[in-house]
Amino acid sequence: MFFQQVYDKTLAQASYFIGCQAKKVAIVIDAQRDVDVYLEIAKQNNMEITHIAETHIHADFLAGSRELAELTGAKLYLSDEGGADWQYEFAHEGLKDGDVIKVGNLSLTVMHTPGHTPESISFILRDHPASEEPVMIFTGDFVFVGDIGRPDLLEEAAGMIGTKDIGAEQMFASLKKFIALPDYVQVWPGHGAGSACGKALGAVPSSTVGYEKIRNWAFQFGEDYEGFKNYLLSDQPEAPTYFAMMKKLNKVDRPLLVEVPTHPTISIEEGLAKSDSILVDTRNKVEFAKGHVKGAINIQNNNSLANWAGWMLPFDKNLVIVAEEGRQEEITRKLMRIGMDHIEAFVTDLSTVPLSETKLVDADTVESWKDKEDTVLFDVRGKTEFETAHIPGAIHKFIGNLPKKLPTEYKDKKIIIQCQSGDRATIAASFLEKNGFEQVYNYAGSFIDWKNKGKETT
Repeated sequence: MFFQQVYDKTLAQASYFIGCQAKKVAIVIDAQRDVDVYLEIAKQNNMEITHIAETHIHADFLAGSRELAELTGAKLYLSDEGGADWQYEFAHEGLKDGDVIKVGNLSLTVMHTPGHTPESISFILRDHPASEEPVMIFTGDFVFVGDIGRPDLLEEAAGMIGTKDIGAEQMFASLKKFIALPDYVQVWPGHGAGSACGKALGAVPSSTVGYEKIRNWAFQFGEDYEGFKNYLLSDQPEAPTYFAMMKKLNKVDRPLLVEVPTHPTISIEEGLAKSDSILVDTRNKVEFAKGHVKGAINIQNNNSLANWAGWMLPFDKNLVIVAEEGRQEEITRKLMRIGMDHIEAFVTDLSTVPLSETKLVDADTVESWKDKEDTVLFDVRGKTEFETAHIPGAIHKFIGNLPKKLPTEYKDKKIIIQCQSGDRATIAASFLEKNGFEQVYNYAGSFIDWKNKGKETT
């Protein structure tokens, strides 16, 4: 058996390439959208990708399964579980509980594991020349290392009221199937630490059934369903707004993108002439603060680029992206993984136009201003972070909600923005400035700096 995990740290998303070396055939599970990585693995190992599968209709990234099928001719194996509302709307080989996919001398048995979503399935792998016993389980968003998939995403992101209670009940039942597996079976999940698909995902890439039974909180409630449900649904992170779009695009027939596109690099003057485009500055927040084009939104090109782009940017607008030279392909890949394909051009030189500086404030200034009548302090962190501890007098304004409702009632005041360490604060400050807020101040050190200075928290 050949096995390789492909891990996209920008979305904390794992996909899998599993092959039979004897027969030179392979299956890919939960492919990311830029699929050249799997073609390269197949080439290097003299294998043919003949099977492509998904564990469920994904919400946090745009799956590349159909692109990979287009390029390889492999068959698509997708869940037909979950009822009429949860069927993929394009041609595929349907899977039901107990079905078996054969890949050379390997087999993958389908186990219907609803809870995160109604159609979710897991794949139990057997390597038959070695043993008839199961070796691995690919759980998707069912069981993670130290956590389980949240059942509230459909309700929080897609507005499907009532689904989280049904999902919690289904998850409780699905976990009993997991417990029945041998303790030695390796667990390979769809996500790691940093994903919004759970609240306490571990950073270790894999686990075993036995270890999860001991250490994962979800297996500690016995038959206490109400205790399980209450813990499962409490303190989940905010569901990114782009998740609803991913659910739709992963379910319906859509245009395919079978290679990483290239985009022109233009002058900033040409970029500014494209009045219908949004200017996104992906440089480091410190460089952005020193000088940026007025109206640009600063979303740094780090591991969180795609996540915050999905939160803050519309899918139906063209983007002109300010980037460091040589970063164009990297940024394109990150954005295409969430279906953000409307990149019009890149800009790498801002030296020919006047630049604006970010209005920065330090802890002492925040302390002296925050309680004045003409000033408000916005804490743009998540709800749980804010409730754990915050600067006295701060108003909670979660960053991801700003595109849905601008705080226009504070437009005539000085607005100080802070988060935990400054990354989200620069996004929020630049977003408000783009939308006409003139008196915006960025507390770049944010809450970490505030605590390090020994100042009061509540």
